[in-house]
Amino acid sequence: MKQCTVFDGVRRVASGPLIEVASAFKRAVEKGGAGVFLFDDATGRAFDIDIRGTSAEVVTRLKKLAAHVPADEARGPGRPKLGVVAREVTLLPAQWEWLAAQPGGASVTLRKIVDEVRRSPKARARSARDAAYHFMSAMAGDRPGFEEASRALFKGDRDQFGELIAPWPKDIREHVARIAFGEAS
Repeated sequence: MKQCTVFDGVRRVASGPLIEVASAFKRAVEKGGAGVFLFDDATGRAFDIDIRGTSAEVVTRLKKLAAHVPADEARGPGRPKLGVVAREVTLLPAQWEWLAAQPGGASVTLRKIVDEVRRSPKARARSARDAAYHFMSAMAGDRPGFEEASRALFKGDRDQFGELIAPWPKDIREHVARIAFGEAS
């Protein structure tokens, strides 16, 4: 289950797996908070959930969604249980030859290469930076120093970034630093 954080205005209300923070999100929205947001910590993007009914009903719906597997008749050819999606890839003939010669063929080799790159520190740092930027834009886009902090974030300058976000509300500051660099500011 994805890790999420609930903000009510500038205050962090809850953080953890979606199943655990859903009730806090529901309570904050029902309390009348106009600035209540539920963020996906991996992407930094706000999203919404269906909060109708009791907290138990909300959690039950989320558990069902997490466990939902499409019916067999809705599946097409290929490996739908794995979520395989066919798309076009354009390579030079020598690249296709090399891929075809690899154990498992082109698809297996490409999946392995993509997974290896995604696990690399550089790719993880880029994903974290992008998520931090999305969160910052939503929660601090109108705050003093936002543009300069964004530049420091993309440069990877933690010290300057920390200085520039220091005047921001504590919960926003700590959350964006945790997403970006895995630490509190």
